[in-house]
Amino acid sequence: PQVCWLAPDQTAGKQKPYMYTQGQAVLNRSFFPCFDTPSVKSTYSATVMVPEGFTAVMSATSWEKQKDNTFVFKMSQPIPSYLIALAVGDIVSAEVGPRSRVWAEPCLVKAAKKEYDGVIEEFLVVGEKLFGPYVWGRYDILFMPPSFPFGGMENPCLTFLTPCLLAGDRSLVDVVIHEISHSWFGNLVTNASWGEFWLNEGFTMYAQRRISTEVYGSAYTCLEAATGRALLRQHMDSTGEEHPLNRLRVVIEPGVNPDDTYNETPYEKGYCFVSYLAHLVGDQSKFDAFLQAYVNHFKFQSITADDTLGFFLEYFPELKEKGVDSIPGLEFDRWLNTPGWPPFLPDLSPGQQLMKPAEELAELWAADGLNMEAIEAVDIMAWRTYQLVYFLDQVLQKSPLPAGNVERLSQMYPKISKSQNAELRLRWCQIILKNNLEAEYSKVKDFLHSQGKQKYTLPLYRAMWGGSEAAQALAMETFSATAAQLHLNVRNYVKKILGLEVTE
Repeated sequence: PQVCWLAPDQTAGKQKPYMYTQGQAVLNRSFFPCFDTPSVKSTYSATVMVPEGFTAVMSATSWEKQKDNTFVFKMSQPIPSYLIALAVGDIVSAEVGPRSRVWAEPCLVKAAKKEYDGVIEEFLVVGEKLFGPYVWGRYDILFMPPSFPFGGMENPCLTFLTPCLLAGDRSLVDVVIHEISHSWFGNLVTNASWGEFWLNEGFTMYAQRRISTEVYGSAYTCLEAATGRALLRQHMDSTGEEHPLNRLRVVIEPGVNPDDTYNETPYEKGYCFVSYLAHLVGDQSKFDAFLQAYVNHFKFQSITADDTLGFFLEYFPELKEKGVDSIPGLEFDRWLNTPGWPPFLPDLSPGQQLMKPAEELAELWAADGLNMEAIEAVDIMAWRTYQLVYFLDQVLQKSPLPAGNVERLSQMYPKISKSQNAELRLRWCQIILKNNLEAEYSKVKDFLHSQGKQKYTLPLYRAMWGGSEAAQALAMETFSATAAQLHLNVRNYVKKILGLEVTE
């Protein structure tokens, strides 16, 4: 299950086959013999022979090409087995910074270079200022074929990313900050068991938002965090707050695949817990210094939540003396072991200055008689991605809109209706379907033909299947045309939505 073999149809160039591996959480045992647990770290080397016309790349600190199209890789830092990754395909590279290059199929590499030139170094420099040295040497990105079902995978030295991030206007480059943050939290300091996955993801979300605040300011970062909180709310509403997976320390029984415990909780509830620790300290620069000391103390180790919280209390003896670990209702033990909504939420009010105009504009578009004067007074040209996303989410909640309103909205904002930004395209397609706007069905079809990312593909099939007869026909037609280019898992999920027989 770890090794994905793609037919030419599933690649961007459609000419040659491609293969890649995806090890997280416990799949690398099907790729090579290993202790497939994050509690064990090791260095590795690999010799990979590939046919002429193909290139191999790995998550390694050094690599060289030898004769007979043989590639030799070495990872000189100890890493857990899930971070060992290999890809082979028709791939080329371009430099985008002093220690970064982008890898992609030849037809994508120019777009990748244009999008990421100079960007990665800026994020790395801020990360180093906040969390200490970047120890992995290079930070390269491999843009995967469109059928890659995930957003990104933080393999050290070589992050795998979805090509959906190539929006053409740099409007999604900040998504890579999350993968960069894993260089410290996850890759360098690692959860010792998948039951404490929040140690990887909660700290990474916090680190991502720290870097984002330094680069883009707190209003924008709070708006992005509010989108995350809404996803956590949605997740807890659909599973029930008391679900055992909605706690930070998950009990993984023998025979349970850790992948089945994956959800929003370790990310967003984990982020809230790290934010609570920062709140207890009460001074951002002191907490930044703590994070740097934490990374330095535990680097190259795999640790438990007890190690983390023990170090926190030793680092701040005055907080330990105060007994902050057992404040009623906010006990560290409750955070870890009680399912449900986080007992503390960080203040996201700086985001209001961006949310409020988006909410007001959505209200105007949902009205029976459109007040064009008020609508035209709002200039959305300067809005960044998450403010537009927030606006579209509000419009979607209010949909279906009064007759004719969505058509007007589409004409008024080509920045949205003609966007190549995947986050905007997803929401625009959902609005088209919720309002049954058949004139724009081609946009839904084009988007599903262009990529196979699970996060975008499944909601659109659910929306089509839950819609009109025309929408259901669109679902069937699009699926029969694109099934071959989807990852097997995604293909099976779509079949379930459409009530078709699933092939193993």
